[in-house]
Amino acid sequence: MKDQRKIEIRVGITVIISILVFLWILGWAKNFSFVSDNKITTIAFDNVAGLEVGDNVTVNGVREGNVKELMTKENKVYVTVSLNNSISLNEDASFQVAMLDLMGGKRIDIEPGSSGIPFDYSKVHEGKFSADIPSVMSMVGDMQDDMASTLKDIKVTLNSLNNYLTDEKLHSDVKSSLSNLSSLTEKINLILDQNSSQIKQLIENSNQLTKNAKSLIDENKSNLSSSLSNLNTTLQKTDTLISKLNLLADQTTNKQNNLGRILYDDEFYKNLGESIKQLNDLTKILIQQLKDEGVNVDAHISIF
Repeated sequence: MKDQRKIEIRVGITVIISILVFLWILGWAKNFSFVSDNKITTIAFDNVAGLEVGDNVTVNGVREGNVKELMTKENKVYVTVSLNNSISLNEDASFQVAMLDLMGGKRIDIEPGSSGIPFDYSKVHEGKFSADIPSVMSMVGDMQDDMASTLKDIKVTLNSLNNYLTDEKLHSDVKSSLSNLSSLTEKINLILDQNSSQIKQLIENSNQLTKNAKSLIDENKSNLSSSLSNLNTTLQKTDTLISKLNLLADQTTNKQNNLGRILYDDEFYKNLGESIKQLNDLTKILIQQLKDEGVNVDAHISIF
C-alpha cells in the first residue's frame, strides 16, 4: 500500500515537472511570460500578409518580443506587440512586417531610431509592409494581362520594322542616296583642291582688310570721337531750335506775339481789305485823269 502511494506521488511530481517544462519551452518559443512587466505598444499597418498572434518581434534582428493581438478597423490592421522591458526605443523608431523564412512566416522588425527622444508606448504608431515573395508573385499575376498586351504590341512593332527594313525599294533608295552623297563629296573635294589657292588668297585678303579697318579706326579714333561729339552737340542744338519753333508756333496760334495778332486778327484783315479797296479806287481815278486831261494839282506854296 505504501509502495503504491509512493509511485502515485512520483508520477504526480513527474507530471507537474513535465507541465512546467512544457510551459517554459512554450514561453521560450512564443516569447510568453507570466510576468506582466513587458512594454506594450500598438502599430497600425495597411497590410500584415499573414502575420499571426505569437509571431516574433525583432529589434535590429534580435527577437525581443511577440505579437499579442491583431485587430482590423477602418482599413487598417492594428497590431499589439509585447516587448522586453530592457528594450529602449526612440521617437523615430520604424516598424515593418517582413518575411521570417521562405516558407512564408512573418515577423515584425523594429529599427529603434537615433533621435534621443523617448518613445511613447501609449500612442498608435504607423508601420509599413515589405513585399515578400507571395506578394511579388501576386503582383506579377495582376500584371499578366498587361504584359501579354505589351508583348503583342512589341511583336507587331517588330514585324512592321522587319517589313520596312526588308523593302527592296527602300534598299535601292538608300543605296542611291549614299551614292549621290559620295559623288557630291568627291565634287566638293575636287572644287576645294582646284581653288585652294584662291580660297587661301581670299582668306588672306579678308584678314588684311580687317587689319586695315582696325588700323584706320585706331588712327582716327580721336577724330571719330570728336565727330560724334560734334554730331551730338548739333543734335542738341537742333532739338533746342525745334523746341523754340514749336514755342513760336504755339504763341502765334494763341495770338501771344505780333505775328499772331496780325495773322489771326479779323479786324486787321477787314481794315486791310478796305484799304486795298480804297487804293484800288484811287488808282482807277488817277488812271482816268491821266487818260483825259492829266492830273490837276492845285497847290498853294507859302514862303515865309
